[in-house]
Amino acid sequence: MELSKQIKKYRGSMELSQEKLGEKIYVTRQTISNWENDKSYPEIHSLLLMSTFFGVTLDELIKGALEIMKEEIKTEDIKKFGQLSNVFGVLMIVCVVSIAPLIIYWKVYGAIIAAVLFAVTMYFALKVEKYKKANNIQTYKEILAFMNGEKLDEINQNREEGKRPYQKIMLAVAFGVIGLLAGMFFIWILG
Repeated sequence: MELSKQIKKYRGSMELSQEKLGEKIYVTRQTISNWENDKSYPEIHSLLLMSTFFGVTLDELIKGALEIMKEEIKTEDIKKFGQLSNVFGVLMIVCVVSIAPLIIYWKVYGAIIAAVLFAVTMYFALKVEKYKKANNIQTYKEILAFMNGEKLDEINQNREEGKRPYQKIMLAVAFGVIGLLAGMFFIWILG
């Protein structure tokens, strides 16, 4: 049985209106309506209040709705990861493209702006990395599977985990080369 039906059932058995139930668990009538019509799901605090108020266990209240809630959380995770990745990507491009012009034309002020832009970019990079670690995704294949709401089978997961050390070494070398080239470029322009 889905959560929406459970809420309707228990509310009906106590002969409560949506408004009265809302008052008892500190939410609006519209919120109760949204829950009962599957437009949204209650937060854990509201679930606990309802289970206490109805005199049932949390398991009895949410039986059948647990999988739907897990899917909604998974969808939100994917969406948030996509948004963070997009912001990081745009900031990275802006950072790379704007550093030289900022320093050339605005000297010290440009360097300060570039440093702030770089710091913001690194903040988002760390958030993306934190998300990747929390969801155990590191390689491109794992990220694609995550973004599509899929999981890799055990064999593919082990293969991808085996690639991680090599990819990190290659990434470090690539950034070292990019840093060296950028440094040489700045010396050439400013020199």
